Amino acid sequence: MIGISKLYCGAVEPSDALRYNRESGQLPSHLLQFAKDKKPVVVWNMTQRCNLKCVHCYAHAVDPSAHKDPISHEKAKDIIDDLAQFGAPVMLFSGGEPLVREDLTDLAKYAVSKGMRAVISTNGTLITKAKAKELKEVGLSYVGISMDGSEDIHDKFRGVKGSYKQALKGVENCQAEGLKVGLRFTINKRNAQDVPHLFDLIEERDIPRICFYHLVYSGRGSDLMKEDLNHQETRDVVDLIMDRTRESFERGNPKEVLTVDNHADGPHVYHRLLKEDPARAAEVLELLKMNEGNSTGRGIGCISWDGQVHADQFMRHHTFGNVLERPFSEIWVDDKIELLHKLKDKRPHVKGRCAKCRFLNVCGGNFRARAEAYYDDFWAQDPACYLTDEEISGEPL
Repeated sequence: MIGISKLYCGAVEPSDALRYNRESGQLPSHLLQFAKDKKPVVVWNMTQRCNLKCVHCYAHAVDPSAHKDPISHEKAKDIIDDLAQFGAPVMLFSGGEPLVREDLTDLAKYAVSKGMRAVISTNGTLITKAKAKELKEVGLSYVGISMDGSEDIHDKFRGVKGSYKQALKGVENCQAEGLKVGLRFTINKRNAQDVPHLFDLIEERDIPRICFYHLVYSGRGSDLMKEDLNHQETRDVVDLIMDRTRESFERGNPKEVLTVDNHADGPHVYHRLLKEDPARAAEVLELLKMNEGNSTGRGIGCISWDGQVHADQFMRHHTFGNVLERPFSEIWVDDKIELLHKLKDKRPHVKGRCAKCRFLNVCGGNFRARAEAYYDDFWAQDPACYLTDEEISGEPL
């Protein structure tokens, strides 16, 4: 996760994170990516069921009536107890579509009562006025609503006509209750031209936050591998995101803008600032070192709807245990689980351009799920890294 507004526009300084000793239990949510202990943010895909049929769904979601969720309400509370005691700072309720589970609100409330931040990742279509009020009352920290572009493009991605308008209504209902809400946009060839539309949308509707996700080749997203942007297209999109973010700051209407799932974005921001503002570039480099790049298997983990534990939500074909049989806290620190242990520090294991890159300490080897999908080699270079050989050469930073 690369905070474009934090880094490029100076919304966060290195001293901000140092003020809290960089301990995840002490850091406010907007600084968590700079924590030094990297206690995992846990994504719980609490159901595989969903009311939409998204073409890029990493979870291979199924119809809401397809089956009963394997993890009961009481067992879910046991899982939350374990995560809270372990020190996980955030529980992200996802799916499928988390709102198809009737106990989502109660479980989010329980997580908050245990000292965790609770957030949800949703398609937004089920957030009625009443549901938004419930979510506000339980102390939910954030609602991330997926948006794939303008209305026609979004509805095609989501497989249900009218889902765009329903999602925006969900945004409105959250705003009416004072819930922090933001948009989530996954970039690919089908919708990259709509990045300006998303910026216009958050400005027109006073939405404070947006996350731009790079495509990860996982689940049904694997079918879109050929529709990922090429390196120059990716660079151009990231530059556009930076330009629009800066414009919003200059107009006095700043937005929190992040890019997710491609840590080449960090060095790209740094290189651009070297030309525009060298002093800020030096500060950004310090923040990127704190961030440490991709945190799969270390600062982020995933529990599936069936209890299986994964390094992140895109790596379901690698399972390390099951919370129905063993607590997450025990699984996560078990150094006998070879792959999970290696993910705690990927740097000695990555190959190709990643192994030789001067930014390895700030990128962390980028996304293993993409490397494996593309090269059939878990430790190969990330095919989506768009940095040039010249940019990555030199002494390690």
